[in-house]
Amino acid sequence: MNRFTEENFRYLCGELIKRDKDLKLIIEQFGYPPMWTRDNTFATLILTILEQQVSLASAFAAFQKLKEKLPLITPQNVIQLSDEQLRECFFSRQKIIYARGLAKALINEEFNLQQFEFEEDDVVRTTLKKLKGIGEWTTDIYLIHALRRLDIFPLGDLALVNAMKEIKRLTVTTAKEELLKISEFWKPYRSIATMMLWHYYIKKRNLKLPLY
Repeated sequence: MNRFTEENFRYLCGELIKRDKDLKLIIEQFGYPPMWTRDNTFATLILTILEQQVSLASAFAAFQKLKEKLPLITPQNVIQLSDEQLRECFFSRQKIIYARGLAKALINEEFNLQQFEFEEDDVVRTTLKKLKGIGEWTTDIYLIHALRRLDIFPLGDLALVNAMKEIKRLTVTTAKEELLKISEFWKPYRSIATMMLWHYYIKKRNLKLPLY
């Protein structure tokens, strides 16, 4: 299973900048990106669901509220919260449904997050996408952050897409198919290229990320 680690992360960045001058410019201008990772837990998937289609600050606020109610964010604890309690944590109606569905699936042992560490990317993706509210973006982010898979390209990520259009000097109307074609050049290290592009996007705009 191909993964990035603390030991090989900068080496992999180096491999990419050898083949792409635009990625090299990111490193020269802003330095190496952080290795953004999270634990392979239910809480991480809940956080990723909260991050769907909202700002990171909004997701952070909701996640912090949930942590105040539940020092341990487990499927069993989340399932015991009422809809009203989840709304108090800034969960939308849809995200309440998604969180409950994920919790029930884990309680019912429909899959096991630790087992995912030994499964191929496509198996993880197919399994998670059976759940309501978990689509390509959520699965991609989980594969990168929690499982540290090496060749994931989350084309549904707006920051990634915008950063890519900027560094490649593309028009705002450039089709996703063209972006995917460009990303082929970064295989099999597209997760690393993604982090470099996120790094560019954040630094270029002087954004401050919440500390989860």
